[in-house]
Amino acid sequence: MTSVIFVRGTGGRQQDYAVTFQQIENALLRRRPDAKLIPCLWGEEPFLGAKLNADGASIPNYDESQGGKKPTPEEENIRLWEALYKDPFYEIRLLGLRSLQSQNPIPGRLTPSQEFKGRVANLTQDETLKTKLDALDLGEFFGKACQLITESKLFGRLLETSARPLDGDYAAIARAIVAMSGILYEEREWFSPLVDEKLRDEAVDAIFQVLSKLETSRGIVGDWITGQFFSWGTNAIKRKRGAITDGAYPFAGDIMVYQAKGKKIRDFIRSQIEQVEPPVVLLAHSLGGIACVDLLIEEDLRDRVKLLITAGSQAPFLYEIDALQTLNFGESLPNHFPKWLNIYDLRDFLSYLGEGVFPERVVDVKVNNKQPFPEAHGAYWANQETWDAIEKVLP
Repeated sequence: MTSVIFVRGTGGRQQDYAVTFQQIENALLRRRPDAKLIPCLWGEEPFLGAKLNADGASIPNYDESQGGKKPTPEEENIRLWEALYKDPFYEIRLLGLRSLQSQNPIPGRLTPSQEFKGRVANLTQDETLKTKLDALDLGEFFGKACQLITESKLFGRLLETSARPLDGDYAAIARAIVAMSGILYEEREWFSPLVDEKLRDEAVDAIFQVLSKLETSRGIVGDWITGQFFSWGTNAIKRKRGAITDGAYPFAGDIMVYQAKGKKIRDFIRSQIEQVEPPVVLLAHSLGGIACVDLLIEEDLRDRVKLLITAGSQAPFLYEIDALQTLNFGESLPNHFPKWLNIYDLRDFLSYLGEGVFPERVVDVKVNNKQPFPEAHGAYWANQETWDAIEKVLP
């Protein structure tokens, strides 16, 4: 099985990345169902991208211009459920973007994923839980909701990234099952009892108790997404300097962080490569392409990485202006550097040609994303021309 690792570019954060990841996964599934897509979200934990470490303390009037105080716990909970009502997989999709965890078994002890999978599998067999959910009018849809959640690819990816303590993951699964039950009510055009916040939370707690042996899930959100969901959540009123900073700093900041601390980002990408089954294809967007080019220059990974695909990448330009971190202008790509497909769009002013500076080592493919800039920079994955080019070269 070919392992395709998607390395994000500048400015992307987990909510945007999650949407893009699913878009890529769906396209890959249609064309190469034997390939497995694996996330590499280097901007999150360990946090290697740009963030306001002091909550904007260096920015004049940041709090006022951003829109006021941080949301209360009640408001945060409402935001989370707003997302879950629309997409029951929302929270587990984000958690599935964490780094892959080593699941090597210890004699006599279950791995985190084995423990997690086993407890979830026993949910529908727990008579006390079924009785409780029947009393809350959710029993009819509970089994179907469990099936839809646990048979999804997203649940499988969640298992691969699970690590103790599992309480945050258990709470996320409980919320996903209850939210899915609400969707099933709507499909029947029945009145959903989940409009009662107390009843909804009782249902979540009942499922959570069976999984974790703890009393309540309230306030338990996976550590990996705590602070991130709410930092980039919906319904924030932003204006003036705070809004401009929030919109601009992830993009420009990531570039500056990479120039200053690129080795840590490359080490993170390499660690992801080492954990997956070869042959590996690196599918990299924008700054992710720069990091992958630097990594593959400085380290001989040809036994694992068979192909690099970049889209909207600035690596050739940085090499031409002698700003690439691991290769001086005038030096050739090392012999161990893998095959390289570079996809660009003339309307994407952040995409560049590789063949002109690395003759016979890069294949450039022009696509037309049919979008103006800057939208063209993020439109590659919805373009069939992109996938036509990728499908031809995937091992």
